[in-house]
Amino acid sequence: MMLGVISMGFVQAVKRPNVIIILADDMGYSDIGCFGGDARTPNLDALAAGGLKMTQFYNASRCCPSRASLLTGLYPHQAGVGDMVNTRVQPAYQGYLNQNSVTIAEAMKRSGYNTYMAGKWHVGQAPEHWPVKRGFDRYFGLIDGANSYFGNIPYRPNQTLTIALDDKPYDPGPGYYSTDAYTDYAIKFIDEGQPSGKPFFLYLAYQAPHWPLQALPEDIQKYKGKFMAGWDELRMQRFKRMKASGILPANAVLSPRDSSLRDWNTLNTDEKVRWDDQMAVYAAMIDRMDQNIGRLRKKLRELKQDKNTVIMFLSDNGASHEKINPTGFTPQMFANSQKMASEPGSFTAYGIPGANVSNTPFRMFKHWEYEGGTSTPFIAYGPGIVKPGIKSDRPAHLIDLMPTCLGLAAAPYPKQYRGNTITPAEGVSLLPVFRGNLWKGHPALFFEHEGSRAVRQGDWKLVSEFPANKWQLYNIRSDRAEIHDLGAKNPAKVKELVGLYENWTKHAGVIDFDKLEKKRSD
Repeated sequence: MMLGVISMGFVQAVKRPNVIIILADDMGYSDIGCFGGDARTPNLDALAAGGLKMTQFYNASRCCPSRASLLTGLYPHQAGVGDMVNTRVQPAYQGYLNQNSVTIAEAMKRSGYNTYMAGKWHVGQAPEHWPVKRGFDRYFGLIDGANSYFGNIPYRPNQTLTIALDDKPYDPGPGYYSTDAYTDYAIKFIDEGQPSGKPFFLYLAYQAPHWPLQALPEDIQKYKGKFMAGWDELRMQRFKRMKASGILPANAVLSPRDSSLRDWNTLNTDEKVRWDDQMAVYAAMIDRMDQNIGRLRKKLRELKQDKNTVIMFLSDNGASHEKINPTGFTPQMFANSQKMASEPGSFTAYGIPGANVSNTPFRMFKHWEYEGGTSTPFIAYGPGIVKPGIKSDRPAHLIDLMPTCLGLAAAPYPKQYRGNTITPAEGVSLLPVFRGNLWKGHPALFFEHEGSRAVRQGDWKLVSEFPANKWQLYNIRSDRAEIHDLGAKNPAKVKELVGLYENWTKHAGVIDFDKLEKKRSD
């Protein structure tokens, strides 16, 4: 089948393209080079330069709700992952993908695509919910939410973690590093599928740079000492780069340093060196991810598939403020968290100090519905399909990836699948954006996670955090850092957006968080 591509005056007929979605884990808005970051990301930078950057793209603010939304084109609650992978009786919170949703892999497989996944799954831990049961021909990766990068090492009391190859547990041997291993298998799957002549869909969900901070020595060495200027100076440097490159508008304002952080100059030398070490390892993890994206692109060139492949890149939520603490982790892992991040056997996190830099210029982090929790860099690249050099500030969301992929594949979204009625998809195809054309976008976008809530409508954003539950109103065009609450001056707009939100909760099956059983998950 041929797919007609129309882009700003040029028409080109191509075969149905391969489609690759690359997902980073817990990576902040400004962490990659082309969005202002300190890590060396030449491969992602090249994709952005030769394709599209979207500067107001949203995720669902937490690992598994975002993955559920990405895979199904639904809001997380509609897919059965309204909170985390905790099993609950309420259908919207059952903790795994439901049968009234269909994954991108299931829909594209029906239309003649080979379907592969490598990396972190985190939307169903029982074997009957693994990727090979949800439309993927081949799978390798981590079923759970987090793990060591060097093997399968439980970190909580009485925990079982699973690395799987297809539908069987897999025991990694010596020399394992998850970022490399995921790419190894992604390349292997693509190679083995070439004789079929079918196009492929690949979902490559890297674990990086989610805690624990673990990287390879040769990568860490590149960054040692690069962060000794401190978090205030580094945030300002990123902020200036982001404005200079157009990621942020000229009128953008940098949010204040997080209130929990001290002035950098009050830290002693040991404290500064420890933080520099954590940031060096974090940057090294992103660097290694980018190197592996380069390996994948090299394989596409070798197979002469590089001119017929669309690649999309994004993160599942904003940077993570989380720490390794003595109550939620085993005594050994907590002891390992006291080591320097670059030491062998360490199990550390960079907490609020690192996350506040990663999320420049925003405030707050993963889990909350402020921009720091929900904003991701988004890159799309595809010769002849994605017009080079486009930058869009239109609000878009994970739900848009399903119709975008199906549009590329000329595949229908099913109304029925395996005897189940499928919930209609919520997203809007991004193909007009890829082509540089007008895009209708969304009347509004909605967010809810563990009681924190938001509505984005045009330039307005209404947001609240749990348990305060106080609505705040921001104009994102003039105040994307969400500093000036305009709710008191615009009560009619607040009322309007609250009404939209309440109608959406009924539509999506959202339940008040304080009415759900409280459980911990990563």
